[in-house]
Amino acid sequence: MNYVSNFPIVDAGNGVNRQVLSQNEQLMVVAFNFEKGGEGTLHSHPHIQSTYVESGSFTFTIDGESFDVKAGDSFVIPANSVHGCKCHCEGRLIDTFTPRRDDFL
Repeated sequence: MNYVSNFPIVDAGNGVNRQVLSQNEQLMVVAFNFEKGGEGTLHSHPHIQSTYVESGSFTFTIDGESFDVKAGDSFVIPANSVHGCKCHCEGRLIDTFTPRRDDFL
């Protein structure tokens, strides 16, 4: 069995790219790299999402409530919540999804 995933870096638009780091049916880990001013547009999905801010600073909005995060912060986004973010300082987010986001494969 191959335990190492070699997924390509994908342009996600709006100053953001993403790369799947690891995955199986129940779990997926994805790195999102943001340019300063990059934006994760508001969206929702049926997956529970945990976000770790590896670097940078961001304003996140979840179901209409906004808050600021910086390197070292983490939080959980419930399934089906409308959420998005704006990047204030170039940065990287590590997101974990359960179950796996098949749309990223």
